Amino acid sequence: MTSRIAIGSDHAGFTLKGLIKGRLLALGHSVQDLGTHSSDSIDYPVPAHAVAGMVERGEAECGILICGSGNGVSIAANKHVGIRSALAWNPEIAALGKQHNNANVLAIPARFVSVEEAFAIVDAYLGARFEGGRHQIRVDKIEGA
Repeated sequence: MTSRIAIGSDHAGFTLKGLIKGRLLALGHSVQDLGTHSSDSIDYPVPAHAVAGMVERGEAECGILICGSGNGVSIAANKHVGIRSALAWNPEIAALGKQHNNANVLAIPARFVSVEEAFAIVDAYLGARFEGGRHQIRVDKIEGA
């Protein structure tokens, strides 16, 4: 199943973002690259807000964000209404983010994972499905419902 995916990174995640984007395109996904487009220093909230905004508006089914630790982009993305960004450093955490938390944004720590690990993280996230049930009740509480 292919998806419309928004992707973004800061300078620390620039190289990994390009590799992930290329792989997603090769797999047939539609990918909107919201920057950064060089390794020049950039403030991580800029791409995080751009990606989260696309997901929030329904212009992308999900987002992938990459920065050095993954924390900054995840925190910034989670400021958007309806965004549930999950920071994942291994495939199991990525899958659980979708299965239990219905994460619609995946944050990856570029400085702490290899390219192969990042690919496995993305695959696990995209391959997982939200389980609903008791998890929906919990997700509703995140939103204040």
